[in-house]
Parts: sequence; C-alpha cells; structure tokens
Amino acid sequence: MNNIQQTVSPIDGSVYVERTLATREQIDQATALAVTAQQAWKGTSLSERKRICRQAVDNFVSQKEEIAQEITWQMGRPIRYTAGEVGGFTERASYMIDAAEEALRPVTTSDKEGFTRYIKREAVGVVLVIAPWNYPLLTAINSIMPALMAGNAVLLKHSAQTPLCAERMVEAFTQAGLPEGLFQCLHMSHQDTEYLIQSEAVKHVAFTGSVPAGATVEKAAAGRFIGMGLELGGKDPAYVRADADLDYAAETVIDGAFFNSGQSCCGIERIYVDETVFDAFVEKAVALVKAYRLGRPDDPETTLGPLVKTSAADFVRGQVAEAVEQGAKAHIDPELFPESKAGTPYLAPQLLTDVDHSMRVMTEESFGPVVGIQKVSSDKEAITLMNDSEFGLTASIFTQDIETGVDLGEQVETGTFFINRCDYLDPALAWTGIKNSGRGCTLSVLGYDAVTRPKSFHIKYSQK
Repeated sequence: MNNIQQTVSPIDGSVYVERTLATREQIDQATALAVTAQQAWKGTSLSERKRICRQAVDNFVSQKEEIAQEITWQMGRPIRYTAGEVGGFTERASYMIDAAEEALRPVTTSDKEGFTRYIKREAVGVVLVIAPWNYPLLTAINSIMPALMAGNAVLLKHSAQTPLCAERMVEAFTQAGLPEGLFQCLHMSHQDTEYLIQSEAVKHVAFTGSVPAGATVEKAAAGRFIGMGLELGGKDPAYVRADADLDYAAETVIDGAFFNSGQSCCGIERIYVDETVFDAFVEKAVALVKAYRLGRPDDPETTLGPLVKTSAADFVRGQVAEAVEQGAKAHIDPELFPESKAGTPYLAPQLLTDVDHSMRVMTEESFGPVVGIQKVSSDKEAITLMNDSEFGLTASIFTQDIETGVDLGEQVETGTFFINRCDYLDPALAWTGIKNSGRGCTLSVLGYDAVTRPKSFHIKYSQK
C-alpha cells in the first residue's frame, strides 16, 4: 500500500506537496495524546482559552501572503482572491471567540425554594474535523474554533489537496501556547480516517464534503452514538423577480455562480428569472461572464482559475454537452477563453438558457463554472422549482419588495435564505442545511451546541 500522499497542483500538473501518511500506531498515539491534553484543557478558564485563540489568529494572519500563495498552488483559486480567505478565517474565528461567553453560559431556571438548578455546557472530548479543499480555511475553522473554545481537543484531517492549510493552522495555535496534543493534524488514507472515526476517543465528527463521502462517514460512526455534523452538497437557486434591480441582481448572482470557478457548496447553480425581465437579465449576465479572464491562478490578472482536477472539469463538460443535446442554448463561445482545453482542468465558463429540470445541469450538483437560467411566470412557479431539489443549503430572492420576499422565503426549503444577497456566510447566523445538504449546524452561538453536551445540576439544600 502506497503511504505517500501527493498534492498535484491544478496550475501545471506538478506535485506541489508530498506527505507520508500516518500509520495506525501514529493515529493511536495522537488520539491518546489528545485525550490526555483535553482533560487538562477543559479546566482552563475561558479567559485563558480566549487569549490563546486570539493569539493563534494573529499568528495565522501574520503569514497571510505565504498562505495565500499556498492555497492558490494547492487548489487553483486566483491569487487575487486567496488572501480574502484569510480575512474570512479571521472574521469567523474572531466571532466564535467572542460568542463563547454567551454560548457557554449556564442555563438557569426559575427560582424554586430550597433548590438550585442549572444546566452547564460541557466539552464532549475529542472532536474530529474532516475538512475539504474548496474553502480550506473557512470550512475548517467553523468547527475548530468553537471546539477548542468549549474545552475540547481537535484532530484535523484535511483534504489531500490542501494539507498545508492544516499544518499552518496547527502551527499558529502551537506558537500561541496551546498545550501539546490539543490540536493536531493527521494526513490519513480514507480507510484510516474511518478507523479514527470508530475510535472510542472520538466524540464528535465534523465533516464537509460530498453526499457519498458523508454517507461513508455516517456509516463508519454507526452504532457509536456520537455527535455528527455533515455539510454536504448544494444546488443553490436564485430567483430574480420582476421588480428586482437588474444590474445589481445580475452582478451579484453571476459572482455567486462563478466565484472560485463555481466550486462552492453555497454557490448559485441555477437561476430563475421572471419572464418580463428575462431577456434583459440574460443580456446582462452574458456580458458579465464574457468579462472573466481564465488563466493561471498565480497571474494577478486572472479572475477565473482552473478547476481542482481535470476529472472535475470533464464532469462539467459532460453536463453542458448533455444539456445542449437536450435543447439548451449555450451563450458563451469557448473560443473566447483560449486557455480552456480538453484534458486539462482549465474550463471556459458557460451560461445556459432553454433549460428545465429534466436536465442534469439543473438538478445535479455541478461544482464548476456553469449556470442555467430558466424563465418563470410567477412567484409560485419559482418557489416550486427552487424546492424541486434533493438539496437545501442556501437560496436567494432578488426583489425590492422585502415583505413579499420574506413571505416567499418562508416557503423555500433551505438552511439559509437571502434577499438581495447570495454566497456568503455570516458568522452570527447558523450555518446549516436540510435534505441532502446535510445535518447539524456550525457558526453563531448555536454552533457551540454540537461540541458541547448539557449537564444538569439539581441541588437540594438540607432541611434542619
């Protein structure tokens, strides 16, 4: 069995990182160290945890430029954007540190003579975080920071595509004075990741990835009765009503569809537009897509990078070709993007009309730079189509009638509902999904629930 993990850069196909995979003996040693460290850490004051975690964030941000370069080479996001993920990391980490006091405060009950009653939130123990490559810092810190702040130990298994992100985070916390063993990263095979999930020491698993991979994680933990957070796929819709500001809606939705080459769980993957403004919207959207510059992501002028792998690009190519065969109209000439070549991860963006839900491109997660735009005749039709999906992560409506927009939002089956916005995680709000988008919650004060357990105290005073 090959015990070397290679990270192949989508920029040029070179091997950018090589790491030796952990043996099961090393996994067991790391787990035992985490258990021991957590026992001491849970008794550390919240103020001390805050101090260390804030210093860790500062340490991490001080390496911003190097980290940005590494992300670009590992997963292909244009260098002009990768530093922004470090900013997002800071925003989420800082918010979760600030939210700890409220989230971990004991729950008190009404007075009852002769009794004191309250509920404490205790750390669950060792938390395993399994993080993806597409937003390698943001998805990971969503779970790491509340887990550590709540008094847990964390074992991080990052994607084989972005191993340096894990190492950078652990280094920042170690330099901040986090006790040894509390936060460790392990480079592991899929089989050994399942082995770790089955360890008695692991009390919660936070996973972000595909639906099939999520099912594998859930199966590995079956019968253990542990907590599990699963952030899985998305096919997020946007609906542009007749009263929307079309310039703003087109700019926002197209950015939400094509940022990170469409490789975002909450990116816009299908657009529904009122028939009275459909042609005008499509015209604006096409102009915006044609303005992208596809190229090497280490070029500061590039606005659209390669997909993470050639196989991912080929999957999208297949969806587009099939849709066109079924009657869809492609509005973007691939020759406008000379860097786009078959057999490479470089793929021209595409915008399709004359689409419907008989086409995979409107129902199956694409995770690439393509979006279909479908004409609708009413709010009712739009909501029906938005809900016609196995996924439910985010959904957006663009309208100037906020009251009606909120009423429609109540009807949409989704974890996060936006009006006049999309593709953004506010750390003050719960990040959650329904249907095959997963289960559980990160971010906000509610994000602490998964990494703590309630413990009730029921104290009766002796009677003399």
